[in-house]
Amino acid sequence: RYKKTLLKYFGRFSPQARANVKTVTMDLNFYYQDIVRACFPNAQIVIDRFHMIQMLTRSFNSLRVQVMKTFDKRSRQYQLLKSPWKLYLKKYDELEKVHPRYNWHY
Repeated sequence: RYKKTLLKYFGRFSPQARANVKTVTMDLNFYYQDIVRACFPNAQIVIDRFHMIQMLTRSFNSLRVQVMKTFDKRSRQYQLLKSPWKLYLKKYDELEKVHPRYNWHY
């Protein structure tokens, strides 16, 4: 997992073999980008889906909390952002469409 160790490992492969690598899938670790660019000159970097969704979810929640804090705690807007936060992260297919529940916040 260390940059030096990974560069040494990939350095054992021939430059021609490393030049044939088309894509590299990785997480958002900063060091991995440097390693990919140094070892695989023709590779395109692809961020894996799990980490992309995780990053978007964290960003969405941070923005939700930031906006929520601008309202008074007793206000309707605050409660709309505070209480059903899990609902905002639910997949569309998992939402109840046949028997929707009534929520007094809405």
